[in-house]
Amino acid sequence: MNAAAEITAPDAFAASRDRFEAVVGYLRGSDALRLDHGELEAKLSADMREVIRQLYQDHLDLRASKEERLDDVVSVAGAPHRAIEADHERPLSTIFGEVTVQRLAYRHRGEQNLYPADAALNLPEELHSHGLRELSAIESTRGSFEEARDAIRRASGTVLGKRQVEELAQRSAVDFEDFYKTAEHAAVDEGDVLVISCDGKGIVMRPDALRPETAKAATKTKAKLKTRLSKGEKRNRKRMAEVAAVYDVTPVIRAPTDIIGRDDDTPRPPAPEAKNKWLTASVDDDAATVIGAAFDEAERRDPEHECTWIALVDGACHQIDRITAETKARGVNVRIVCDFVHVMEYLWSSAWSFFSEGDPAAEDWVADKALSVLHGQATTVAASIRRKATCLALDPEERKNADTCADYLLAKKEYLHYDQALGQGWPIGTGVIEGAVRHLVKDRLDLTGSRWGLQGAESILKLRALRTNGDFESYWKFHLDRERHRVHEVRYAQGATPRAA
Repeated sequence: MNAAAEITAPDAFAASRDRFEAVVGYLRGSDALRLDHGELEAKLSADMREVIRQLYQDHLDLRASKEERLDDVVSVAGAPHRAIEADHERPLSTIFGEVTVQRLAYRHRGEQNLYPADAALNLPEELHSHGLRELSAIESTRGSFEEARDAIRRASGTVLGKRQVEELAQRSAVDFEDFYKTAEHAAVDEGDVLVISCDGKGIVMRPDALRPETAKAATKTKAKLKTRLSKGEKRNRKRMAEVAAVYDVTPVIRAPTDIIGRDDDTPRPPAPEAKNKWLTASVDDDAATVIGAAFDEAERRDPEHECTWIALVDGACHQIDRITAETKARGVNVRIVCDFVHVMEYLWSSAWSFFSEGDPAAEDWVADKALSVLHGQATTVAASIRRKATCLALDPEERKNADTCADYLLAKKEYLHYDQALGQGWPIGTGVIEGAVRHLVKDRLDLTGSRWGLQGAESILKLRALRTNGDFESYWKFHLDRERHRVHEVRYAQGATPRAA
């Protein structure tokens, strides 16, 4: 054993003690007495961060001094790395500042050096520590990358560039799909209903991140202004982010009059409340892939298809088509229900074919038609709307909204059996997925002036979903295990780093 390996723990941390004593000495002095409490906080924050950085460095030096030489370091190619060199160094930027990692290098001609000590520390490939990566992941989901950079500087004193923060966030999200494939999920409670819902929201992208057909359309338009897009010009600058939700609800049986049309003060039963909500989103994958991921999650919760499954949609045909395809492929019975709020919007739109804006009679008319739809009479309502337009001899433009509403009710009649849904205690609104779209996409990726690259937008969607699902902490442990395997274990024979006996 060399002389360095004989350093005792107290001697190893002499530099840390010296820095700490310097801080104590300053606090005893007259200069500290002249500081107000805010100035004192700032001074202590900076000085103690340096003490902690020195503690970190002293510990790394102690580990280096005690690193034992190994005899069985073999690369994944089967080559023994028997030539050993000491004092190989690499920098590591941490949440306390930059430190230097010193370790033994195991060499073999024609192959990269192996560093078992790096695997023991689970060091990242890049300069920045996993602690900084985690901070970047969390802060990048809260606000812009500039705000994340500033928050990291305030919290740790470490100065990162905007691009570095974005890259660290991207690296943080790479294990999202694998995590949910292996994560444990509680089974649906007996009698509860399993709900799948999906929706989309456009994100303004950089030209190289648009889908081919959108990019082609964008080249045919010319912006009116040089520094920003004018009204209507974002149409060919967006890429659709698909969002899906899976959750459980305990059925709450309701009558149509519990939704609309009751005049008395009798308390209405609450709508079924979402439990165990899980979200996923992607701007890279298409709707089929995202909806498939939602069905994967549903099957993890109910692998034997024992409970009732419903799908809540806003009526978009491509959503219904994909849900139908998944149900057939998986052999599961899923009842599709269109959002009742969308029906109300169509009814209100049709009302203006018959009433003047602000006419109180329109409200009564809409309520009557809505109540009929809730009773399962969508086809009858569609026919009555057309008949009214015909009886009033409205011209095509005047009856346009009425015909559009009737067309919608007839096209979606299979999914408008609200009398059955309410009688079974199911939800009939897409508020959960609409709230998810606002939270995951709009609140972060629709910031004024934002222009997204594909990887950056995808990583933020994944990280926001993890945090919203309450899974970030368990995901991070999973991610670090995967990093150890990707960066270190795959380089050794049998996929395991050698350890001292």
